[in-house]
Amino acid sequence: MTTMYAALLRGINVGGNKKVPMAELRALLTELGHGSVRTYLNSGNAVFGSDSDDPDALADDLERAIEKHFGFRVACLVRTGAYLKAVVDACPFPADELEGKQLHATFFSGPVDPERFAGIDTKAFLPDAFRLGDRVLYLYAPDGIGRSKLAEALAKPALLKGVEATARNWNTVKALVEMTGA
Repeated sequence: MTTMYAALLRGINVGGNKKVPMAELRALLTELGHGSVRTYLNSGNAVFGSDSDDPDALADDLERAIEKHFGFRVACLVRTGAYLKAVVDACPFPADELEGKQLHATFFSGPVDPERFAGIDTKAFLPDAFRLGDRVLYLYAPDGIGRSKLAEALAKPALLKGVEATARNWNTVKALVEMTGA
Protein backbone atom coordinates (compact mmCIF):
# COMPACT_ATOMS: atom_id res chain seq x y z
CA MET A 1 0.00 0.00 0.00
CA THR A 2 1.37 3.39 -0.98
CA THR A 3 1.72 6.04 1.70
CA MET A 4 2.17 9.71 0.90
CA TYR A 5 5.09 11.36 2.64
CA ALA A 6 6.59 14.82 2.90
CA ALA A 7 10.35 15.24 2.96
CA LEU A 8 11.54 18.31 4.85
CA LEU A 9 15.12 19.21 4.01
CA ARG A 10 16.99 21.42 6.45
CA GLY A 11 18.97 24.48 5.46
CA ILE A 12 19.10 24.25 1.67
CA ASN A 13 18.98 27.09 -0.86
CA VAL A 14 19.49 29.68 1.88
CA GLY A 15 21.97 32.46 1.17
CA GLY A 16 23.46 30.58 -1.76
CA ASN A 17 24.53 27.66 0.41
CA LYS A 18 23.73 23.99 -0.15
CA LYS A 19 21.98 24.52 -3.46
CA VAL A 20 19.54 21.74 -4.27
CA PRO A 21 17.51 22.50 -7.39
CA MET A 22 13.98 21.16 -6.98
CA ALA A 23 14.08 19.40 -10.38
CA GLU A 24 17.13 17.45 -9.21
CA LEU A 25 15.48 16.65 -5.89
CA ARG A 26 12.44 15.29 -7.75
CA ALA A 27 14.76 13.21 -9.95
CA LEU A 28 16.58 11.81 -6.88
CA LEU A 29 13.32 10.83 -5.21
CA THR A 30 12.16 9.16 -8.42
CA GLU A 31 15.49 7.30 -8.73
CA LEU A 32 14.96 6.05 -5.18
CA GLY A 33 11.79 4.37 -6.44
CA HIS A 34 9.19 6.81 -5.19
CA GLY A 35 6.12 7.87 -7.13
CA SER A 36 3.91 10.94 -7.35
CA VAL A 37 6.93 13.13 -6.62
CA ARG A 38 6.32 16.86 -6.36
CA THR A 39 8.13 19.75 -4.70
CA TYR A 40 6.81 22.85 -3.02
CA LEU A 41 8.67 26.15 -3.19
CA ASN A 42 12.45 26.18 -3.46
CA SER A 43 13.17 25.59 0.20
CA GLY A 44 13.36 21.83 0.55
CA ASN A 45 9.83 20.51 0.60
CA ALA A 46 8.89 17.44 -1.40
CA VAL A 47 6.03 14.99 -1.35
CA PHE A 48 6.15 11.45 -2.67
CA GLY A 49 4.45 8.10 -2.48
CA SER A 50 6.21 5.02 -1.16
CA ASP A 51 5.36 1.45 -0.21
CA SER A 52 7.73 1.75 2.76
CA ASP A 53 6.28 2.12 6.24
CA ASP A 54 9.56 3.42 7.71
CA PRO A 55 9.89 7.22 7.45
CA ASP A 56 13.29 7.19 9.20
CA ALA A 57 14.71 4.75 6.64
CA LEU A 58 13.29 6.90 3.85
CA ALA A 59 14.99 9.96 5.37
CA ASP A 60 18.31 8.11 5.67
CA ASP A 61 18.10 6.97 2.03
CA LEU A 62 17.37 10.50 0.86
CA GLU A 63 20.20 11.97 2.96
CA ARG A 64 22.66 9.49 1.43
CA ALA A 65 21.39 10.16 -2.11
CA ILE A 66 21.71 13.92 -1.65
CA GLU A 67 25.22 13.60 -0.25
CA LYS A 68 26.28 11.33 -3.11
CA HIS A 69 24.72 13.57 -5.77
CA PHE A 70 25.55 17.04 -4.42
CA GLY A 71 28.60 16.34 -2.26
CA PHE A 72 27.23 17.69 1.02
CA ARG A 73 25.06 16.39 3.85
CA VAL A 74 21.53 17.67 4.29
CA ALA A 75 19.40 16.65 7.25
CA CYS A 76 16.05 15.28 6.05
CA LEU A 77 12.94 14.59 8.05
CA VAL A 78 10.26 12.45 6.43
CA ARG A 79 6.72 12.53 7.77
CA THR A 80 3.49 10.95 6.59
CA GLY A 81 0.69 13.13 5.31
CA ALA A 82 -1.42 11.78 8.17
CA TYR A 83 1.17 12.99 10.69
CA LEU A 84 1.20 16.46 9.13
CA LYS A 85 -2.61 16.55 9.21
CA ALA A 86 -2.50 15.61 12.90
CA VAL A 87 -0.03 18.47 13.51
CA VAL A 88 -2.45 20.90 11.87
CA ASP A 89 -5.42 19.50 13.78
CA ALA A 90 -3.57 19.69 17.12
CA CYS A 91 -2.38 23.29 16.70
CA PRO A 92 -2.82 25.04 20.05
CA PHE A 93 -3.08 28.48 18.42
CA PRO A 94 -6.05 29.87 16.44
CA ALA A 95 -4.45 29.08 13.07
CA ASP A 96 -7.52 29.99 11.03
CA GLU A 97 -7.43 33.51 12.47
CA LEU A 98 -3.71 34.09 11.84
CA GLU A 99 -1.61 34.91 8.82
CA GLY A 100 0.70 32.10 7.72
CA LYS A 101 3.77 34.16 8.58
CA GLN A 102 2.61 34.44 12.20
CA LEU A 103 2.55 30.71 12.90
CA HIS A 104 5.39 28.25 12.41
CA ALA A 105 6.03 24.59 13.07
CA THR A 106 9.50 23.33 13.90
CA PHE A 107 9.70 19.62 13.24
CA PHE A 108 12.10 17.48 15.28
CA SER A 109 13.79 14.22 14.32
CA GLY A 110 12.45 12.60 17.47
CA PRO A 111 10.52 13.24 20.66
CA VAL A 112 11.59 16.30 22.63
CA ASP A 113 11.26 16.45 26.39
CA PRO A 114 9.57 19.66 27.58
CA GLU A 115 12.39 20.00 30.14
CA ARG A 116 14.65 20.97 27.24
CA PHE A 117 12.79 24.31 27.01
CA ALA A 118 12.02 24.78 30.72
CA GLY A 119 14.66 27.50 31.10
CA ILE A 120 12.97 29.84 28.65
CA ASP A 121 11.12 32.66 30.40
CA THR A 122 8.05 32.68 28.17
CA LYS A 123 6.65 35.85 29.75
CA ALA A 124 9.74 37.78 28.66
CA PHE A 125 8.86 37.14 25.00
CA LEU A 126 5.13 37.93 25.00
CA PRO A 127 3.12 38.20 22.84
CA ASP A 128 5.24 35.53 21.11
CA ALA A 129 4.52 32.07 22.45
CA PHE A 130 5.32 28.41 21.81
CA ARG A 131 3.85 25.02 22.62
CA LEU A 132 5.22 21.53 22.13
CA GLY A 133 3.41 18.75 20.33
CA ASP A 134 4.31 15.33 18.92
CA ARG A 135 7.84 15.90 17.54
CA VAL A 136 6.87 19.49 16.73
CA LEU A 137 7.12 22.92 18.28
CA TYR A 138 4.41 25.42 17.42
CA LEU A 139 5.59 29.04 17.40
CA TYR A 140 3.25 32.02 17.38
CA ALA A 141 5.17 35.13 16.30
CA PRO A 142 2.67 37.92 15.55
CA ASP A 143 5.32 40.17 13.95
CA GLY A 144 6.85 37.32 11.94
CA ILE A 145 9.70 34.95 12.69
CA GLY A 146 12.35 37.40 11.49
CA ARG A 147 11.52 39.82 14.31
CA SER A 148 10.87 37.21 16.96
CA LYS A 149 13.29 37.15 19.88
CA LEU A 150 11.57 33.96 21.05
CA ALA A 151 12.36 32.25 17.73
CA GLU A 152 15.97 33.25 18.22
CA ALA A 153 16.00 31.83 21.76
CA LEU A 154 14.39 28.57 20.64
CA ALA A 155 16.99 28.06 17.90
CA LYS A 156 20.01 28.09 20.20
CA PRO A 157 22.24 25.08 19.50
CA ALA A 158 22.30 24.06 23.18
CA LEU A 159 18.51 23.61 23.14
CA LEU A 160 18.60 21.55 19.96
CA LYS A 161 21.62 19.41 20.82
CA GLY A 162 21.14 15.83 19.68
CA VAL A 163 18.05 16.50 17.58
CA GLU A 164 17.61 17.64 13.99
CA ALA A 165 15.10 20.44 13.58
CA THR A 166 13.63 22.26 10.61
CA ALA A 167 10.93 24.93 10.61
CA ARG A 168 8.13 25.73 8.18
CA ASN A 169 5.61 28.54 8.16
CA TRP A 170 1.97 27.57 8.54
CA ASN A 171 1.16 28.16 4.86
CA THR A 172 3.79 25.58 3.92
CA VAL A 173 2.56 23.07 6.51
CA LYS A 174 -1.01 23.36 5.18
CA ALA A 175 0.21 23.09 1.57
CA LEU A 176 2.11 19.89 2.37
CA VAL A 177 -0.98 18.41 4.02
CA GLU A 178 -2.96 19.20 0.89
CA MET A 179 -0.26 17.86 -1.44
CA THR A 180 -0.12 14.55 0.46
CA GLY A 181 -3.89 14.22 0.27
CA ALA A 182 -4.18 13.85 4.02
